[in-house]
Amino acid sequence: MAKVRITQVRSKNGATKRQISNLQSLGLRRLQQTVEIELTPIKKGMLEKVLHLVKVEEI
Repeated sequence: MAKVRITQVRSKNGATKRQISNLQSLGLRRLQQTVEIELTPIKKGMLEKVLHLVKVEEI
């Protein structure tokens, strides 16, 4: 599996409850926070739902 670095670049204000839950499940709690995760099919699906709020970089 690939590792990716995810940074939250836009606020979750105005996002749906599902999108906020996905951000929390990915480990993002506040703006400009960065996490590194292993890209599994489940996490990839969560990431696709919040792509407009985050920046994704491959490691």
